[in-house]
Amino acid sequence: MTHAGELRRRTAELLAAYPPATTDRLDFLRARFDAGLAWVHYPEGLGGLGAPRSLQAVVDGELAAAGAPDNDPRRIGIGLGMAAPTVLRYGTDEQKARFLRPLWTGEEVWCQLFSEPGAGSDLAALGTRAVRDGEDWVVDGQKVWTSSAHLARWAILIARTDPDAPKHAGITYFICDMTDPGVEVRPLRQITGEAEFNEVFLTGVRIPDRHRLGHVGDGWRVAQTTLMNERVSIGGMRLPREGGMIGPVARTWRERPELRTHDLHQWLLRLWVEAEVSRLTAERLRQQLNAGQPGYEGSGMKLAFARLNQEISGLEVELRGEEGLLYDDWTMRRPELVDFTGRDAGYRYLRSKGNSIEGGTSEVLLNIVAERVLGLPAEPRTDKDVPWKDLAR
Repeated sequence: MTHAGELRRRTAELLAAYPPATTDRLDFLRARFDAGLAWVHYPEGLGGLGAPRSLQAVVDGELAAAGAPDNDPRRIGIGLGMAAPTVLRYGTDEQKARFLRPLWTGEEVWCQLFSEPGAGSDLAALGTRAVRDGEDWVVDGQKVWTSSAHLARWAILIARTDPDAPKHAGITYFICDMTDPGVEVRPLRQITGEAEFNEVFLTGVRIPDRHRLGHVGDGWRVAQTTLMNERVSIGGMRLPREGGMIGPVARTWRERPELRTHDLHQWLLRLWVEAEVSRLTAERLRQQLNAGQPGYEGSGMKLAFARLNQEISGLEVELRGEEGLLYDDWTMRRPELVDFTGRDAGYRYLRSKGNSIEGGTSEVLLNIVAERVLGLPAEPRTDKDVPWKDLAR
């Protein structure tokens, strides 16, 4: 089995062959992938070495110390955190070879075509149709809240292929080329003034059957892999102490003693402790991932992430008083990433409102934690075995 010393040796060989100071960034990232040092727990030939996931930190530490470029993971988070593990688990050898390398290097950005105007919290009720036509599927429908659709080359897409089956059983999972005819992306301007989200309209889009992931009608099971990885990537990210939203509040508290009050002090102490507990819990969750696929515990982390972000940003606005009501820029933009810490308190307060919706609403995640983690009785579901076409809409 590959061990830490072996990884350090391989990393040193990569750095010697491709010195970061004189090597083009993209050339270095491609070489890193080919050396198996992209994600070491992936199979050989697919950016990894079949090593324990925990050893990735060894490689990352060596490369960071050498000043090597990274793949800008925040910009390509959907590809890294959601598309890649799904392709790895359900993709054919040809799909893995085609998609994983440019996904990891950031040459191809991915987005997620799951939610619809009438199927957000109840995602399995989706109505986007995919009809078989020879070796292709013809897709018609609308998706919404699609982050990075304006940048993406590829999308992970779920569509209904059998309206006569119950809603969970008639779904199939596809990879959609966002540059194909019939794909239209429209910006959705948010409360922040930006449009990082989009609507996507699909009109007669032809997807070859070779871009299907998993069996026909098995898309809901495939999508669960995507969703569980999504919640871990949102709520379980690695942070240093006072990383994330609690950092700007703590710095303001230390630097602006004139803003302090006893009540704000108590509020800050409570949220600081909760943020630290959440950070350490996320670290524990990542250690569990070393043994296999993510479980439903990621839903609990995502719940905590959303609640804490909203409470912390509310505290920051209160702490800053009148300053907290200011907003730096309402310009309509279509950003490449969400920058919570690079903007002002007003932006953090407004943008955090979306945290309890994106990646699964908090209400749905509470049900998931109750039923799948705590083992509580499931809510009655009268539509579970009803054909989708007979459901009230």
